[in-house]
Amino acid sequence: MKTNLKLNYKSTRLFAVVCLLLLVTSCTSEASPWTDINEEGAFLVFRRQSQIGEETYSIKATKGSIIVTSLQGENERGRITGVLSELHLTKELVPTYYTNRRIAADTTNIFKMERTSETTVSIWEENFDVVTTEAPPIFFPLHSNIPAAMEMMLYHYYFKNGEVSIPTLPRGEVSIRHTAKDTVSVKGKQIALDRYVTEGINWGGRTVWLDESKNLIALVKANTQIREMIRKGYEEALPVFIAGNVEEQMAALSKYTADLKGEQAKVKALVGGDLIDGLSEHTQKNMTLIIENGRIKTIGKRSEVIIPENAEIIDVSGKILMPGLWDMHAHSNQVQWAPAYLAGGVTTIRDNGNEIEFATSFRDAIAKNGALGPDILLAGMTDGAGIKGNGAIRARSLDEAKEVVELYHANGYNQIKIYTSVQPEIVKVLADEAHKRGMSVTGHVPTAVGNAVPAIENGMDMLSHRSRILTVLFPDKNLSELKGFYLTKNDLSQEQIESAIKFLLKHKTVLDPTIALDVIRYLPKGTPLENVEPDVGRIAYELFEGKRFRNGVSPERAENAKADYTKAMNILGQFYKAGIPIVAGTDNIVPVFSLYLELETYQKLGNLRPLEAIKTATIIPAKAMGLDSETGTLEIGKEADIAILEKNPLEDISNIRTVSSVMTNGNYYKSEPLWKAADFKPN
Repeated sequence: MKTNLKLNYKSTRLFAVVCLLLLVTSCTSEASPWTDINEEGAFLVFRRQSQIGEETYSIKATKGSIIVTSLQGENERGRITGVLSELHLTKELVPTYYTNRRIAADTTNIFKMERTSETTVSIWEENFDVVTTEAPPIFFPLHSNIPAAMEMMLYHYYFKNGEVSIPTLPRGEVSIRHTAKDTVSVKGKQIALDRYVTEGINWGGRTVWLDESKNLIALVKANTQIREMIRKGYEEALPVFIAGNVEEQMAALSKYTADLKGEQAKVKALVGGDLIDGLSEHTQKNMTLIIENGRIKTIGKRSEVIIPENAEIIDVSGKILMPGLWDMHAHSNQVQWAPAYLAGGVTTIRDNGNEIEFATSFRDAIAKNGALGPDILLAGMTDGAGIKGNGAIRARSLDEAKEVVELYHANGYNQIKIYTSVQPEIVKVLADEAHKRGMSVTGHVPTAVGNAVPAIENGMDMLSHRSRILTVLFPDKNLSELKGFYLTKNDLSQEQIESAIKFLLKHKTVLDPTIALDVIRYLPKGTPLENVEPDVGRIAYELFEGKRFRNGVSPERAENAKADYTKAMNILGQFYKAGIPIVAGTDNIVPVFSLYLELETYQKLGNLRPLEAIKTATIIPAKAMGLDSETGTLEIGKEADIAILEKNPLEDISNIRTVSSVMTNGNYYKSEPLWKAADFKPN
């Protein structure tokens, strides 16, 4: 299918007028390629490079319009979903109607747009009122999960309108930038594709490939997980698309670094701040820290420290200096996480499952090339056979288990992450092979293993998610028996808690509860998320579009869930005070703010003191990852990973949200430019 000539709108009208005036001279124009269009096709949907679904589409011309329909079905780790979409356009590709709705017993609209007149458009989004607005001269209806077929029409519309940025409704605009030409091999044939970066659909950019007729061939997008959409027939070119996206992501990170890092003095003096060292509940007043080559050289009273002549002096009077935070359950799938994390005082993350090509490139750009961002430690996602498996890297046999560990070890991973479909005998092999190489093992209690007790006995060093962690309280029951809110459905004695504590201490097991997930998931229907997350309005809109406006659950389910996770957090608080390492992580929500919510929940429901909560995101994860001699507290000789706050979190844990600047590896950044770069609203 060919596009029209690349003329802007005014030029196209002028050309038509000239043709009419010169009709006698047989001036003719090429017929619209959309007049008789009748096309069907499909895009394959991949998550972590494993196919999870397919989108089929049709584009058909009627007497007065073009109708595009799309049906997207997914089986994502056993969760079957479907979305049906329909887009109407004029023969000039002007959108007049769009609907995108879930296919379920109670079919619900995700997004709807309808042109009500020549000059007005009504837009309806889930949990929004209907809004009627003036229609711009050119525009396109858009949401972050737009189907590939509709996105393809956006690109045709873009080129038809002279390759200018396209305003989008209900907000924003899309910009499209050509970056490279790639050649892919499909069934032995070499096909040239144009690579573009599109901004304004998801958070940050997405990498897109179009053929010579401007048809969409593939795209790689993120937000809180990487997904690939590839036109059926082109799937063998997946490695080219993966590599191209990594290249574009690293280019974006390089730009952040050039724009925000600037020249950094080798010696810095942080003068006049109040110090929380991360060890004591005592706040040391009016202190000065000398930072040299990325490490803390001196800590002392302002009046007693001699500042080197070559030092850059940074006045932090009245501010609070504390250890940089850790996020121990990140899924940092795009480089926008780098400025966002630093803006919020997060200086180290453990990426708990990602595509290996992107994850290693992101880590190395920061660690080896000095790019802007937190230090990144990697846990390699590993799952077993079956449709419920997660990602493309599977350990389905003893030999595959050994190969997986060697793959991750060769790429510098710190851990193996075990997911839910791994079989019991494979868990032991993964753990044994990892331990031989100095790696530790984290992840979910696999379904077939059934309980935290045998998972730990088979070699798992760390466990994620409170619902699977706390099966340790019921060693004679497996996951299939402990369904739903099992803490409130089963009798639980203090003796069971003490027994679990002894077991966990004996095995030195580290726990990663991700309790903030429960707090957000189980809000009653109609409850604004601001009730539990005060910074919702600051989050990059496209990032949180699908989660910020949640349907919620029934009042009864919300009440049962809250009782269950409250009891869970009370038990986890007892675990903590008994000496079991608890580490804070966000999982698949958003960077920074979900970490704050995690710490606030530990204090509120786990009865931890503010310093105890802070330790779950500083020295405890540093020790769990074998880095406590390097970071995690503010001590002489350690790395200068420092969060600088306006208010003291030892007085109120929610003051953790007042980060105004950060230092990581000796590099100093103010938060506001970082927030803006990540498309978040500053404090």
